[in-house]
Amino acid sequence: MMSKTANRQRLTGLVSATALAAGLVAFAGAAQAQQSLRIGLAEDADVMDPHQARTFVGRIVFTSLCDKLVDVTPDLKFVPRLATSWEWAPDNKSLTFKLRSGVKFHDGEPFDAEAVKFNIERAQTLPESRRKSEISSVSSVEVIDPMTVKLVMKQPDVTVLAQLSDRAGMMVSPKAAKELGANLGTKPVCSGPYKFVERVQNDRIVLERFADYWNKQAFSFDKITFLPIPDSTVRLANLRSGDLDMIERLEPTDVKTAKADANLTTASAVGLGYQAININVANGDRAKTPIGQDARVRQAFELTLDREAINQVVFEGQFSPGNQYFSPKNFYYTAGVPIPARNVDKAKALLKEAGVTPPVKFEVTMSNSPRSQAVMQVIQSMAAEGGFHISLRATEFATMLNEGTKGNFAANQYGWSGRPDPDGNIHAFVTCKGNLNDWKYCNPEIDKLLDEARTLSEVNERKKRYDAAETILAKDLPIIVIYHESWIWGVKKSVTGFQPHPDGMIRLENVKKS
Repeated sequence: MMSKTANRQRLTGLVSATALAAGLVAFAGAAQAQQSLRIGLAEDADVMDPHQARTFVGRIVFTSLCDKLVDVTPDLKFVPRLATSWEWAPDNKSLTFKLRSGVKFHDGEPFDAEAVKFNIERAQTLPESRRKSEISSVSSVEVIDPMTVKLVMKQPDVTVLAQLSDRAGMMVSPKAAKELGANLGTKPVCSGPYKFVERVQNDRIVLERFADYWNKQAFSFDKITFLPIPDSTVRLANLRSGDLDMIERLEPTDVKTAKADANLTTASAVGLGYQAININVANGDRAKTPIGQDARVRQAFELTLDREAINQVVFEGQFSPGNQYFSPKNFYYTAGVPIPARNVDKAKALLKEAGVTPPVKFEVTMSNSPRSQAVMQVIQSMAAEGGFHISLRATEFATMLNEGTKGNFAANQYGWSGRPDPDGNIHAFVTCKGNLNDWKYCNPEIDKLLDEARTLSEVNERKKRYDAAETILAKDLPIIVIYHESWIWGVKKSVTGFQPHPDGMIRLENVKKS
């Protein structure tokens, strides 16, 4: 029989071993937590193919999944990624890239000049591609040597470099793209720091570390999980409870709450884009409404809006009212077309001039996010005073975009996240064959001005074209811009190194979690 002393020693040893084991488990759990990051998104992404995709949150996911030829800094300067350098020909009719060596796609295939050629041509020719208008000026792609590629232009186009800093410049594996075709989005294969694991629609997108990434030492996490949570209150609650590490688009009304939480911090950057109401003017039968067929009715509707009041009521003054495709703080903003003051009497007079008897009825489709609903409820109330009866239909964001493409809308409310080059904010939306022109607005003079602006490298000459275009668009109003948002992120204080960018993307390079 064991003595009492020996028994105590055994029990003490067991307790110590148990404590040690518990400590090791706790340490392992902490280590595992440090190697993963959970990010709350305001919507779900659409198709996970950079050539087909069009959502803002999709771009956030692509930032970790799909490397691109060049990137932009917070002050909108272009910097190398998959391309290490680039050079324009003296006549601006070709752009030559030197490529980074030793890069692999997630399926192990090598990245080289042939891969770039394949990707640019796929973006131009895939029937489902949304990138066609962005790189339509590229007439051909020439492989100079395995790590040098030249883009030959139909005409000078200074916007191409900016387009290649976004989805048009994201590289997918040629092998995977050939095998899957238009279905690549079900299993995307790129060359970014993280590779695709799984997607559950409206629930999660999961990525894991790519061990062969060319700059892997700059990325700390083994696993990234993106979770679409449209309700901003729920998104913030999940951040505060620790279920999320970061959320994008923290609501302005929630900034005070987040700042008061000792475990959280916030980050922000003034955005490049805009939020608007888009009017169907020529896309099928749903365009056959007074507001779709007569610019005077659209002008009257705009005059019922008090943009500053919307900013104060919905956003506590943290955003910027706007009426153009560029913010009033942007160099390309047209000062000669200021934000119109609200004038209900003038709105009613315009309706009378157009021969339209109030109430003017139309439906606005919108995202099911609380922000979109709050904005539209205020607009609905304002417009009613001017003789407009707006019915609101909330739907999932990707569904709204799909319906828009089909012309199944009278008007819809959504915006554009913005691009560093002004062309990226306007050309695809209002040119006759613009790839994002779901409302089918077409004015040959607009096409002429915006096409000319693409060929000019001198900024003042470019601005003259944008000024002239904005003057026309302010009367035609296929798109009625309401405001320019600031990107606001909520972040756990344990997450460090995050640098906000005006494009709203979440770049995880040098981001860590303690």
